Amino acid sequence: MTTHALFPLPRRLLHQLSATALWLLAAGHLLALMSLLMILLMYAPARAETACHGKNLLKGLQRDDPQAYAAVMAEGRDVVNGQGLFWKVEREGIAPSYLLGTMHVTDPRVLKMPPGAAEAHAAARVIVIESDEILDERRAAAAILARPELTMFTDGRSIENLLPPEDLVVLKEGLEERGLVLSAVSRMKPWMLAGFVATSACESARKAGGAIFLDKKIALDAMASGKPVKGLETLQEQLAAMAGMPIDFHLQALVETVRLGGRMDDVVETTTELYLAEETGVTIPALKALTPTLTEGDESAYAAFESAVISDRNHRMAERAAPILAEGGAFVAIGALHLPGEDGLVELLRKQGFTVSRSRKH
Repeated sequence: MTTHALFPLPRRLLHQLSATALWLLAAGHLLALMSLLMILLMYAPARAETACHGKNLLKGLQRDDPQAYAAVMAEGRDVVNGQGLFWKVEREGIAPSYLLGTMHVTDPRVLKMPPGAAEAHAAARVIVIESDEILDERRAAAAILARPELTMFTDGRSIENLLPPEDLVVLKEGLEERGLVLSAVSRMKPWMLAGFVATSACESARKAGGAIFLDKKIALDAMASGKPVKGLETLQEQLAAMAGMPIDFHLQALVETVRLGGRMDDVVETTTELYLAEETGVTIPALKALTPTLTEGDESAYAAFESAVISDRNHRMAERAAPILAEGGAFVAIGALHLPGEDGLVELLRKQGFTVSRSRKH
């Protein structure tokens, strides 16, 4: 697809946006990253900005190129189970369960669940999230510290001696703008810093003020009402998915994220509005359409990343969710991008013998 007038940017920056946006989209579905970002926020000065200024890029595409916009929406809606956030999971002889796709952000619009979800949550026997370790900060910290090589360079390397000089200058300046000194964080794995850099000022301010993201709110509400909360994977498993990718891939994503600066707010707003519209299948086609086509190398790297961070985890979570769902009465909340597609959780649960249908009302 073509590049559109809504991006008055050099082609090189547009190309960076494509790879970086897709990287951040997948990385945003790691609860482990959300927990680690809270640690970084402790070392950065408070950001007073609470109003978000991102723009929905799809609206500009619809205005400037209706044909391209229609093609994006059609492609997204061809994705299996690409519409819907809230699903009913059934099997004969047991109470129904429910599956909710979430976004790991504190945006008040996202914290308001789809119709019927709150009622299903209240009636559920058990609540299931990606990792229940996030409920106990000490437990989460212990899990992360037990495998320091997943989040830190432990072999003498650092970001400072891995980046070429020109990229190092870009990174130092970008971190300084956000109140961080590179030398203080250079032994952190680059994907951790990239997640911090990509976090908008308004999201940072909300988190620093104690706001919690949807998954954690769902789990804490369950605990407050005396319901058990279970996790489908560990934080170490999530971290290992990121750490297993080539370091050059993460270094490139970090530098390009810094270069893009506030433009990432537009990507976040675009994906947020797609989430609120329950158009999970449209997200990736939209990001690819709004930017130039990825090169063959980028496509290959992202495909490997998508497999490790989304698809492989889908299979693991589906396998672990099946026995819980087989008892009935469960409420499962996981990142929305884990739901659609042939390898998405909705389809995988069907292969496990469950009837899974989009639920509009409880």
